[in-house]
Amino acid sequence: MARRLAQNLDSNYIEAMNRLAGRNARQKIVAYVESFDDVFFWSNLLRPLETERYYFEVMLPSRSSLQKGKRCVLGNQLGQRWGKYMIACVDADYDYLLQGATPTSRLVTQNPYVFHTYAYSIESLQCYAPALQTVCVMASLNDRRLFDFEDFLRQFSVTVWPLFAWNAWAYRYDRHQAFSMQDFFRTIEITKLDYYHPEKTLSALRHRVNAKIARLHRQFPEGKRTYKPFCQQLLSLGLTPETTYLYMRGHDLFDGIVAPMLQGVVDALRREREREIRNLAVHATQKQNELSSYQHSTAAVAEMLRKHTGYAQCELFLRVQADVRRMLEESHSPQNVSAPLSKSSS
Repeated sequence: MARRLAQNLDSNYIEAMNRLAGRNARQKIVAYVESFDDVFFWSNLLRPLETERYYFEVMLPSRSSLQKGKRCVLGNQLGQRWGKYMIACVDADYDYLLQGATPTSRLVTQNPYVFHTYAYSIESLQCYAPALQTVCVMASLNDRRLFDFEDFLRQFSVTVWPLFAWNAWAYRYDRHQAFSMQDFFRTIEITKLDYYHPEKTLSALRHRVNAKIARLHRQFPEGKRTYKPFCQQLLSLGLTPETTYLYMRGHDLFDGIVAPMLQGVVDALRREREREIRNLAVHATQKQNELSSYQHSTAAVAEMLRKHTGYAQCELFLRVQADVRRMLEESHSPQNVSAPLSKSSS
């Protein structure tokens, strides 16, 4: 019985359940997400859009198993059952950049009830550069600025942009087995960052990127005809060389670049605060108590990266909210006559 009910669960079913609650009750809109980690992000995005007429309930796509992921959201029996009372909220991955070149990309970019992050994933947005100083404060309780995260990620992005475009090109033209996201990350990975002279790190990165691009030119001669037009397409979608980092694979950005970069800064800030406590303490007991209190008040960098909400000011985050707001205005307005929506080309 429960299985048959789940198989028939669609937007119309949720609408019927809303009607049973009464004409004046708030209407529930179910938002399916990929994983437990996504619940907080999408709840934070959707909650400000709620009104006295409707609210969102964010959940995983299956209540009968622990299946997770984009394929589970988009490829299970919910398939084409989305509507104004049932929406899907997923990571964009490269699907946004491919603009319908694959079946999944067509579904993500064209279905008006499927919303995506524009950035590669929620991890990418959690690494939003203007918010990283706040993350350092959250993790260290020390507000001193030791490193310019925004400038570094801007220069990092400009440096890797042409190679990133090659990687997206490889997925667009089915050459990704020869140049995968993992291959791209191995080239741009920063294993050691000189915080006092980041230009040295960037110079070494630029050398690796240029060398890899030279090899790709030899490996993919057909790129001479299609690479530059593809770059223009990427730029027309809103990606800029300065914001490339937001569109690279989120796991690589989060765990391989931003979290280690923040960890080095946070460690320095914590040592500075602990020295201050040792210098100001009037006796050993006070020193021990204050150090213990401070250490218990600090938090792990990765945890703070996942919990902060500074990305809410990112243009891409606001763009997703605008998409949802547009859907609400069009499909939930009193004048709506249940005509199918078409996804905005923006």
